[in-house]
Amino acid sequence: MNPNEYLEGIKKQCKYSKSLGEKTIDQLPEAQLFWQYNEDSNSIAIIVKHLWGNMKSRWTDFLTSDGEKEWRQRDAEFESDIHTKEELLNKWNEGWECLFEALESVNESNFNQPVYIRNIEHSITEAINRQLVHYSYHIGQIVFLGKMIAGKQWQSLSIPKGKSSVYNEKRFAKPKHKGHYTDNLMDEK
Repeated sequence: MNPNEYLEGIKKQCKYSKSLGEKTIDQLPEAQLFWQYNEDSNSIAIIVKHLWGNMKSRWTDFLTSDGEKEWRQRDAEFESDIHTKEELLNKWNEGWECLFEALESVNESNFNQPVYIRNIEHSITEAINRQLVHYSYHIGQIVFLGKMIAGKQWQSLSIPKGKSSVYNEKRFAKPKHKGHYTDNLMDEK
């Protein structure tokens, strides 16, 4: 496996996932970011807070300390104490910045180094893939909540219903080429 190719692909996937969350948040009035289906459900704000806590724990000193930091307060991540969109976006951006900085620290010289999460050894690829799946799961929740809240005002973040053939025509009109699936994805809808 070429470490540089893998890392570039992961960075693009993370940026794409981040953009899906941001485009959802942008479509909603501030008050709706705190809406919960019931008291046992998470709001978008709570999910963002959990992602922030996880990202800060997993990616701070990624190569040198366990990904579950002693200072992490995971249970508190599910308390509803974010009160403004600005506060929500600050946590969102802080978490993603921590992730991207950590990814920048990985290179060919340390790519085969083991990392640990809760004392379980992971390869760099296992640790990154584990988090990518986790973040995609929660971003899917954010998008689903956003779509429910926005209703008919929702603007699709992927191929809109009934537009698959138009999308495929555009994709197949181009010759086969090397690229990442997220390259110009939003422009091609």
